[in-house]
Amino acid sequence: MDFSLSDKVKDLQNRVSRFMEEVIEPNEKTYEEQLNQQATRWQSPPIMEEMKQQAKEAGLWNLFLPEGEYGAGLTNVEYAPLCELMGRSAIAPEVFNCSAPDTGNMETIVRYGTEEQKKQWLEPLLEGKIRSSFAMTEPRVASSDATNIETNIKKDGDEYVINGRKWWISGIMDARCEILIVMGKTDPDGPKYTQQSMILVPRNTPGVTVHRHLPVFGYDDAPEGHGEVEFDNVRVPASNILWDEGKGFAIAQGRLGPGRIHHCMRLIGLAEKSLEAMCERVQDRSTFGKQLSEQGVIQEWIADSRIEIEQARLLTMKAAYMMDTVGNKEGRTEIAMIKVVAPSMALRVIDRAIQAHGGGGVTEDFSLAKAWAGARTLRLADGPDEVHRRSIAKLELKKYQ
Repeated sequence: MDFSLSDKVKDLQNRVSRFMEEVIEPNEKTYEEQLNQQATRWQSPPIMEEMKQQAKEAGLWNLFLPEGEYGAGLTNVEYAPLCELMGRSAIAPEVFNCSAPDTGNMETIVRYGTEEQKKQWLEPLLEGKIRSSFAMTEPRVASSDATNIETNIKKDGDEYVINGRKWWISGIMDARCEILIVMGKTDPDGPKYTQQSMILVPRNTPGVTVHRHLPVFGYDDAPEGHGEVEFDNVRVPASNILWDEGKGFAIAQGRLGPGRIHHCMRLIGLAEKSLEAMCERVQDRSTFGKQLSEQGVIQEWIADSRIEIEQARLLTMKAAYMMDTVGNKEGRTEIAMIKVVAPSMALRVIDRAIQAHGGGGVTEDFSLAKAWAGARTLRLADGPDEVHRRSIAKLELKKYQ
């Protein structure tokens, strides 16, 4: 495995890093101020659109898509260091149009959508004109087992009728969200893994109701937010189905692989930024006659953090390499492993940084408390740790059967 960067990727890495330093980081405070001053927090601050335009002009747009026709044509290994840089700021992924759930939805439409679906929904998403949501998780069932989902998608002439309730639908609160990919059952009595289908549902379709916003540890994650959504006799054209009936589970597996590794790449960037904050802080504070940086326990925190970040990065790069060379299915063990490793690693590093900041670490004066809350959700999002561990164990045991 060769993880050395090509000249092309080195150039992109330098340009993304410089853009982060010169455009995004100086505007993080402006972004928050504008968000707070608006009549509603569910609208994008004007500074975001300004930064997106600058990213487009700089040629730093849609870097996540491996398909050269739509994106930068980068492999997963090539995209990894760029995605890591984006993870250093909560607003950076959207600036580059590389933000979840849009990335996964765009990849899904690229791979499984018709030409008509691509024209109607993929093109405005690629241009950053609209946002989207992915509706899979349900409040009434353990949705970590996707075969449990109960939402019904029933054919009625040249339409499908959708009934069900979803929650933790990220991005649904955003005024710019115009399209949802909904997973439900078209054949509830069929074979276990072909009962499900995915279908495109415009946000403004009658019967789509957001019942409540769901904060994360008190954070509203505005302007995107997360919501609980009801689908009550929602009718959409039969042509809105993705790929075909019964392909929902297969699409989910294809969609979630890249999404999982992108989360891990961003978490490594977040951990790096947290380690930097810790190192700077401990050289600026003294206790009991010594700088904090001279205290043995603090040095252990720093050493452990560096070790754990490097371990996670290497495993992420291996997973990316497997996806590039043998495909998502053959690389599923590595994808599952990194999805377990990266969130827990980031949480440990952020927790040490919080501790090093003392009481300041849990305030909004620093970004650590919100960073911890976001990282904690990723032990659940795109499959909880326990499901991934189960998959890893089953694949390992299979070698001996």
